Amino acid sequence: MPSETALLASPPPAFAARAVAAAGSPVREILALTARPGVISFAGGLPAPELFDAEGLRAAYDAAFAASARRALQYSTTEGAPELREAVAARATARGLETGADDVLITTGSQQALALITATLVEPGDAVLVENPTYLAALQCFGQAGARVIPVPCDEQGVLPDALEEIVARERPKLLYSVPTFQNPTGRTLPGARRAAVAQVAARRGLWLLEDDPYGELRFEGAEVPWLAAHPGAEDRTALLGSFSKVMAPGLRLGWLRAPAALRRAAVVAKQAADLHTSTVDQLAAAHYLRAVDLDVHIATVRAAYRERRDALLAGLGAALPAGSAWNRPEGGMFVWARLPEGHDATALLTAAISRDVAFVPGAPFYTGTPDPRTLRLSFTTHTPQEIGVGLERLAAAAGRSGSAGAGRGLPSADRKP
Repeated sequence: MPSETALLASPPPAFAARAVAAAGSPVREILALTARPGVISFAGGLPAPELFDAEGLRAAYDAAFAASARRALQYSTTEGAPELREAVAARATARGLETGADDVLITTGSQQALALITATLVEPGDAVLVENPTYLAALQCFGQAGARVIPVPCDEQGVLPDALEEIVARERPKLLYSVPTFQNPTGRTLPGARRAAVAQVAARRGLWLLEDDPYGELRFEGAEVPWLAAHPGAEDRTALLGSFSKVMAPGLRLGWLRAPAALRRAAVVAKQAADLHTSTVDQLAAAHYLRAVDLDVHIATVRAAYRERRDALLAGLGAALPAGSAWNRPEGGMFVWARLPEGHDATALLTAAISRDVAFVPGAPFYTGTPDPRTLRLSFTTHTPQEIGVGLERLAAAAGRSGSAGAGRGLPSADRKP
């Protein structure tokens, strides 16, 4: 028999509105579905584990403990280990953006940097501008903050500066969030002239720029494009986010934030409330690794492998997707963006694909507002070219195209047909 106390008990208070309103990530749910052995997944943007420099990283951890186990295992400063901040600053400077160690905050992955800037700048009801489609976890972050998330019109190259200026004048947003280089999910890159125009809009209209760059070092071809943060007008209003996840290993959970002094200080306070500081031992190991290993040589190896995998995916999409499908040809990064012909739905195709042990991510969750249900994102980094070929055969079967040799056509952002 329940006790009288239990019978009279009241329920606990309700969850916060932001927790109830926030939806889970469809991408993470798809990854759970595809975790079983034998599945070839084009769904997650996962680096290739066989390309991790496991020996080099193991030696770096050994060096961190050998230098000072007491320091490696102790609390650290919120801003981050000085030697890692110096290494990040040196790499940013080498890429054309003059940066000092004091300009850098080390974070627990660049996702935390995104959350810290959101916590620092965005209040419920504030307008936040995003590319459409855009990175799904950014939409989750802004949604939890209670922001009004507003899409900026884009074409095959990204944000349209004239449309951006019109929306900024009308909506008075706090910030524009952009992944300008090899964007997730589309793989597109914003041209330099548009970046300069975006920086000028931000300067004229009083807008923060939140520039997310996890993929910029994974360029296979074409010329480097300077960061938004490097353009005149953006110097005092750009928070630049970077990550070691794609070039070293995501399990390190190491990212960084470069921002103007006042914004960076506010982010430090927000981080103190979040986790006090990023793992000391991981920071020291990463710093040792960057001293002992030429990371650019390692990145060159990763780029070569990913270029081959991109080409394998592009070569087979014409026979794997329904006739009349289109896709782009990214110059780097991890993703190809495709669109099925009229009358098709990517979510329905995913159901058929999973039954044949192959997966991708439908494009709809990446949109703000009305999505395009025909779009899909395919990641090419996780599997070898041979595995990609098998996956495409399975995708062709799911699309009813077994044995088809039909060719696809490129999206407007492709310079030539795959």
